[in-house]
Amino acid sequence: MSRFLRASSLSIFFLVLFVVALVGQAIAGWLQFNDQQVAQGMAEIGMGRYLTSADFAVDVTENWQSEYLQFLLYIVATVFLVQRGSPESPAHGGLGTDKEQKLGEHTQADSPAWAKAGGARTAIYAWSLTIVMGSIFLVSWLAQSIAGWAAFNETRLQQLQDPLTWGGYVANPDFWSRTLQNWQSEFLAVGSMAVLAIYLRQRGSAESKPVGEPHDSTGDEGA
Repeated sequence: MSRFLRASSLSIFFLVLFVVALVGQAIAGWLQFNDQQVAQGMAEIGMGRYLTSADFAVDVTENWQSEYLQFLLYIVATVFLVQRGSPESPAHGGLGTDKEQKLGEHTQADSPAWAKAGGARTAIYAWSLTIVMGSIFLVSWLAQSIAGWAAFNETRLQQLQDPLTWGGYVANPDFWSRTLQNWQSEFLAVGSMAVLAIYLRQRGSAESKPVGEPHDSTGDEGA
């Protein structure tokens, strides 16, 4: 067990943080929601009902979709774009040779089965990270739009206004305000990381160049 914990400590650490943050968000969101209910002269609701509400769903999914979009774009962008001096960037853009990617005759005995298979399976596996990240982004974006639509229409009905269709909501400023305020923060954070890592270091981190590495050393040049 200790060996497993050590070998998986990074993923366990972030899983625990995720659960703690999600629980904290649920409690804070529930209290805030009930404060608004009281202010509007309406009855409070229980935690269980809040957790199944559109308000909670939209708050969660709008963050998920922006995070997965961030990583999706970063994964694809770093294939073709270069930032000189950044360990987050490849030294040279491009998909790499079969030798560099350990494909075809360059596969190893313990290479993944689909990497050895050739043809369509290898082509799919070569883009599998992007495919999965993109799929999660699209599903969470759709979930956000549906939950946001439901929450938005609840408010409209309380104000004696006609509800919008899903398409009408997706074209509404409320949806894009929620969406873009998350996107811009993710893009800023990723861009800052790529640039700051040119000049700043964190000893021992895979996201940093070695402390004594020159500033203009890029990606695998510093390896």
